[in-house]
Amino acid sequence: MKEKERARKIKMIIMDVDGTLTDGSLLLLPDGEELKSYNVKDGTGVLLARIAGLKTGIITGKISSSLKKRAEKLKIMEVYEGVLDKKRVLMEILEKNKLNPEQVAYIGDDVGDLEVIKSVGLAGAVADAHPEIKKHSHFICSNFGGKGAVREFIEFILEAQNKWPNVEASLKDFVKLKERI
Repeated sequence: MKEKERARKIKMIIMDVDGTLTDGSLLLLPDGEELKSYNVKDGTGVLLARIAGLKTGIITGKISSSLKKRAEKLKIMEVYEGVLDKKRVLMEILEKNKLNPEQVAYIGDDVGDLEVIKSVGLAGAVADAHPEIKKHSHFICSNFGGKGAVREFIEFILEAQNKWPNVEASLKDFVKLKERI
């Protein structure tokens, strides 16, 4: 099945974090807290997905207070941290949201994502993903993790589903509303 055909069936987009929503760098503060950098373009992509009516989620192996704040700001409802068995969590998300695997897209970067990549309807890899992830992905981004790859993946899905006209109309309504406030 072609990538666009797969993308047309998507109702939910799930993402990895480190190396996907971030570039994988961690800044360690003297008190042990880790800081991560998130790309605004990727955040906008998540918001565009929501405007288009797609659900979003995160499955990540690490636990991070900054991720909690970022997910809240972007209104990502399904957030799973500290996960070693990402496929098991994927199955929980499918059941909870009454979806089948063909209706879910996942984007990742490293071997911890492999079983999920093999299990979803549309698998995406960031440009700097591990070769094994790229090998099993349907869509390989031209952008690196943390550098707009998530937005690129989301825009591909929105274009395949012909949702851009609705998204554009919603954005115009939002701008008009914001001007009145």
